Amino acid sequence: MTGRLSAAALACAAALWGCGGGGGRTPLVIYSPHGRDLLSHFEKRFEAAHPDVDVQWVDMGSQEVLDRLRSEKANPQADVWWGAPTEIFARAASDGLLAPSSPTWADSVPAAARDSAGRWYGTYRTPEVIAYNSDALARAEAPQDWDDLLARKWRGKVLIRDPLASGTMHAIFGAIMWREYQRTGDSTAGYKWLLKLDAQTSDYVLNPTLLYQKLARQEGLVTVWDMPDVETLRATTSLPIDYLIPKSGTPVVIDAIAVVKGAKHPALARTFLQWAGSRPEVLEAARKFYRIPVRTDIPADSLPAWLQRTLPELRPMDVDRAYVQEHLPGWLRHWDREIRNRGRDEGY
Repeated sequence: MTGRLSAAALACAAALWGCGGGGGRTPLVIYSPHGRDLLSHFEKRFEAAHPDVDVQWVDMGSQEVLDRLRSEKANPQADVWWGAPTEIFARAASDGLLAPSSPTWADSVPAAARDSAGRWYGTYRTPEVIAYNSDALARAEAPQDWDDLLARKWRGKVLIRDPLASGTMHAIFGAIMWREYQRTGDSTAGYKWLLKLDAQTSDYVLNPTLLYQKLARQEGLVTVWDMPDVETLRATTSLPIDYLIPKSGTPVVIDAIAVVKGAKHPALARTFLQWAGSRPEVLEAARKFYRIPVRTDIPADSLPAWLQRTLPELRPMDVDRAYVQEHLPGWLRHWDREIRNRGRDEGY
């Protein structure tokens, strides 16, 4: 079991992979934003079922995975991409970075949650939520909805994961921009909302681990993040972090999985994709890591109790995914050039 590879180690190891993995086993390289705990857990489970395989994962943000695959297109280093919003997978498919596959469970995934050419498949539904430091704030004191984050009382108390690298933040920013576009007919109101949020923000944090640490240390009191990660944090650590589901509705990201085009081990990559989306493994993810299965053929009574309680509370935001997918790169460029760290200078 090799486990995590850093970016540098990945580059150094690439020349050796043609000769096999650790102990003569076949290496399976997975790029994923799912985090150390989930990846290590499923690494052990897959290797137990396939003892001739050495799972090697690289943990990075969703956008970072896409950028890495683009840079490696002539010589792919990954076999599987596991985890990111479907909008990012769709861009990768358009760039010719993903290979088609045909898992036996494909028809149990709604058409809107899989690629029509079989190049990616949804695995989990991931609601976005408002998280807060529960030592500093009672539940009733925390922001109850997206627009509450803009109240003057939260000035300098909001932490945000760096949006350019994060699929979660892509989803949240995209949903806000779409909401404001629906309301006004152009992007101006959405940009104004993001300027106001920028004025509230104390820091754009480089990775989720730093985000959790800063929130726990009260370097900020509130943030926006995904529900499964916060649930996992609450179950596995003593950090004083809780969350609220926004009252007006929340973007629900479809997390996906794909085989990388030109993978060194395509058959093994397809085997992993089939396994990761199988009923036992999506239920394992639900029970251990608070993931909500995309599959529609899983009986409700087989889901963990927390999920049976939570599902009725979710109000998915009505987002035009095709529109957001088309416009998100431009929105993010505008945010980076015209909004980041400028909200207060603009008088918000």
